[in-house]
Amino acid sequence: MELKNQKITMDDFINVRKEVLKTWQTGAQIADFDKCIEYASSVPKNKNFALKLKSAKMNHIVLIQPRAGVALVEDQIQLLQYLETEGEADLLPVTIDSYTRQNRYENCSLGIQESLRLCRSMLNGFPAVNHGIAGCRKLQESLTMPLQARHGTPDARLLSEIIHASGWTSNEGGGISYNIPYSKDVSLEKTIRDWQYCDRLAAIYEENGIPINREPFGPLTGTLVPPSMSNAIAIIEALLAATQGVKHITVGYGQCGNQIQDIAAIKALELQTDEYLHHYGFLNIVTTTVFHQWMGGFPKDEAKAYGAIANASVTAALAKVTKVIVKTPHEAFGIPTKEANANGLKCTKMVINLMEDQRAYMSKKLQEQVEIIKAETKCILDAVFEVGKGDLAIGVIEAFKRGILDVPFAPSIHTANKILPARDNYGAVRYLDAGNVPLSEELLNYNRFMLEKRAKLQKREVSFQMTVDDIFAVSEGRLVGRPERK
Repeated sequence: MELKNQKITMDDFINVRKEVLKTWQTGAQIADFDKCIEYASSVPKNKNFALKLKSAKMNHIVLIQPRAGVALVEDQIQLLQYLETEGEADLLPVTIDSYTRQNRYENCSLGIQESLRLCRSMLNGFPAVNHGIAGCRKLQESLTMPLQARHGTPDARLLSEIIHASGWTSNEGGGISYNIPYSKDVSLEKTIRDWQYCDRLAAIYEENGIPINREPFGPLTGTLVPPSMSNAIAIIEALLAATQGVKHITVGYGQCGNQIQDIAAIKALELQTDEYLHHYGFLNIVTTTVFHQWMGGFPKDEAKAYGAIANASVTAALAKVTKVIVKTPHEAFGIPTKEANANGLKCTKMVINLMEDQRAYMSKKLQEQVEIIKAETKCILDAVFEVGKGDLAIGVIEAFKRGILDVPFAPSIHTANKILPARDNYGAVRYLDAGNVPLSEELLNYNRFMLEKRAKLQKREVSFQMTVDDIFAVSEGRLVGRPERK
């Protein structure tokens, strides 16, 4: 069947579902779709992720959410209960392990066995598919906060079936954002089709009175991604989800570091997401925002790491995002202890509480950056629709082939990897080389002008070395990379 951006019919969905449930043995537990809906309907409203986000948006509250995942059900319960109480988390994640992300469920089984034998997690996340609805429902029932699956899975169809049947009311990911930054050679045709299924599944629960939140992964590679590129992809994935009937969408953005640009990017993202949804007839969507604290290299020094977390928290508070994904002071070393995870949350919560009544008012510089990001994003999206001849799914495939959509530093062979970003002298991320991204001449000149200002002040040429310096800068205690002093 040719890939198109059209709503999957119920008959087609049920036919595909039969095959999806055969992927692993726990799929048989959820064969009766009506019983899955019935269980999900019984979950208390205060545990509904979509409703909590909607309330937070209406009341201008910034929520905090960690990342967290271990191999065994009881350990995952204890970890999340700790983050709920000691960490003061408003929303809870279940970070899924790497084997599940690649649908390697046999390896998950071995990891669970080794974890039991050694009494410590031998997986870097929670293998939800292997634990099935028994484990996933027990987890949900043991907590008071709403649950979201966070993963990075190109084909998340069975995972999505199990989590929603277990009362988890949010699922992160998308056919672009969980492919290009995560996989080497998985076709976009396949991942877009597979995530159309995940979106249709979420919408069916919605149609049965169970709001489900869907959240495209905003930061992409998390390394100097120009805001207009990440915003364009977030808007595309929001439109693809809305086509399948999703009503609650959280669009995200990964911190770049320049506060004005970051606040502008969030404002532009929320504005343009609503504009495009309304333009294409999706008038009853609840759009919320998520800000990811710094995704690049972190300082190894714990005190400096707290500085990075607090800095990101100020930006999130000023931007009035709906929620923040929080980092930990052990970020440079790998998987954190539960104590470090809780401390990152409490640091963020403290800053947000202090900033509760403050916001970034629309200055001339902020308005300028909002307009620049919106203009760049529109150039990209116009071209995607043009090459797709009006069909967004087809447009995405063709746009990646042509380099119209292009994610820097991605492992995928399905992105051109021609664009090069670098910071200007104020730390804002610009296009050093736009590759085939169809920015207007005026916008290209603006990007070049801002980088030349940096080059002049640093007494250097505008070059790829700027990019290299910027990649390592934050871990070394500054935002903008500087030439080595001789």
